[in-house]
Amino acid sequence: MKLLIFSCLLPIPTSALTLITFDVDGTLVKGSGQSARSAHAKAFSVAVGQVLADGPPVSPVAEAIPVHLYHGSTDGLIVLRLAKATLGMDSTEAYKRLDDLFACMFQYISSCSDEEIAQHISPLPGVIDQLKTLAKMKEVKCGLVTGNVEGIARQKMKAVGIFDTNALSPPCPTQRQWPGVEDYAFLGAFGSDYCSGDIENIERNHLDRGEQISIATKRCQNVLSNAAELKRVVHVGDAPADVLAAKWFSSENNDNNICVGMVAVATGSYSADELRELAGSRIPGRWEPVVLETGMADPSFLSACGVI
Repeated sequence: MKLLIFSCLLPIPTSALTLITFDVDGTLVKGSGQSARSAHAKAFSVAVGQVLADGPPVSPVAEAIPVHLYHGSTDGLIVLRLAKATLGMDSTEAYKRLDDLFACMFQYISSCSDEEIAQHISPLPGVIDQLKTLAKMKEVKCGLVTGNVEGIARQKMKAVGIFDTNALSPPCPTQRQWPGVEDYAFLGAFGSDYCSGDIENIERNHLDRGEQISIATKRCQNVLSNAAELKRVVHVGDAPADVLAAKWFSSENNDNNICVGMVAVATGSYSADELRELAGSRIPGRWEPVVLETGMADPSFLSACGVI
């Protein structure tokens, strides 16, 4: 009996866990969600026209606003910018209808088949194989940090086969419900989770995403058992906003036990040199960025994430 009591007082051994969060467009899939031909892009136009003007779809994102205002941004900021560009609507007014806009976008995507959703987007080289490997790693959690509305992200991951890799970890119970795609839920933080509403300050492109990394980190910690401790958070993304968001999170994160990594992939619209300059110098144990020219097709991807 004494031995039993003594053993119960021993500290529970903890395993060090890594959270890897992925951007979507330009990182996991080629083809932009804002391409005028994609189902995702059409969802923006339909939502702004229907919710804010009770009319037909407005002009596509790629035609109505400059590329730097949507690439690497979040669906919330993009839809507000589209409303201003096409309807002349002040963002403070459109912001009041943001949940309705998200719901309409999701409803539109839900009316599309997997084939329609997957048109003009497909997994980038190396993505499926790397995710299948990550799915087998017990001390790694994977999720998305993306500007996509959560329900839309679920449908895109299902349509292009990424969900079937089993790499994406189960969701946190606090994540929103999206009717019809409950079976395709996974961990992460999304454009529907946070939107500052500030479309005038270009820095909000990365600051809003930085808030998403923080949300994803907290959600991951909430689902961990007492036998696991989050020691590393790695964001994988292709845009300057991804790099700057992770860098901001590394400076704002108050948990000194967490190292923030960044794997910047030059598989989108930006060169490796551009991403490397934004990442800046490595601070061991605090900020550890790596730039990969060929993205997840690089054989050193898992090493860059710090998981092997």
